[in-house]
Amino acid sequence: MYAVIEASGKQFRVTPGDLVRLDTLPGEPGTEVELGKVLMMADGTAIKTGADAAGLKVTGTITKHGRGVKIIVFKFKRKKQYKRTQGHRQNFTEVKVNAIA
Repeated sequence: MYAVIEASGKQFRVTPGDLVRLDTLPGEPGTEVELGKVLMMADGTAIKTGADAAGLKVTGTITKHGRGVKIIVFKFKRKKQYKRTQGHRQNFTEVKVNAIA
């Protein structure tokens, strides 16, 4: 069984037991949360989409909050003595998917 959910403006394919990294969610580690909108659900025999999937929920438990790897943004214009370096680290919340219901 798996589901496709929309959370944080992105789509994720999740199954029970998966660890998913989403944009920062409010709540402490150990808190139960409902993950985004369910777009599709498949259980091996039937596939539910659209209005059929509207009543479904995907729940999970927050395992940790953290920050991703550092990305370096480097801007450079040759012969103009221009260069700028900037770094960025995106915050995330790791969630363990408990159930698709």
